[in-house]
Amino acid sequence: MKNSWILNGFILEIQQGDITSQNVDAIVNAANSMLDHGGGLAGMIARRGGPVIDSESREWIAKYGSVSHSNPAFTHAGNLPCKFVIHAVGPIWGDGEELKKLGICIGACLTLCEKLGLESIAFPAISTGIYHVPLEIAAQGMLGEIQDYSRAQRQGKIPDIRIILYDFPALDVYLKQAGRNFGEV
Repeated sequence: MKNSWILNGFILEIQQGDITSQNVDAIVNAANSMLDHGGGLAGMIARRGGPVIDSESREWIAKYGSVSHSNPAFTHAGNLPCKFVIHAVGPIWGDGEELKKLGICIGACLTLCEKLGLESIAFPAISTGIYHVPLEIAAQGMLGEIQDYSRAQRQGKIPDIRIILYDFPALDVYLKQAGRNFGEV
């Protein structure tokens, strides 16, 4: 199942699948602030990408310190089909202002993608795993920020934006929110 929207010079695709198999310039990793890629999506990305991801993550932390909502890190992707992994720290449910923090996180990833000169990016459902942000809130925050990005007249800067969701229940939530934001396909 795949659904697409054309938004001010770029295509937004929402689909169920494996983000580590996406042939894009960058995939986004739902990371923690110290880039410890032990479990969940972060662990899977690090295992499939190989040792370069952990090595460059340690170098990033040593050089720049911890990663925040507004300042994602990036590493090369190793064995993955993409060029880079952008390591984004989403909000933790219960810490307050989760919707705002998620918007900042998504916007910072898109800005970093532009700075790196990349033309395609794939996002997971950031913060919905061990950070426990409800899917509905995560979809609202992510798609709201993408909508703001499209309205900011940044035509064609990143022509291919994807949201890759692990399972069909998450896909359903994101597609319903996208329909509210962008209209039905």
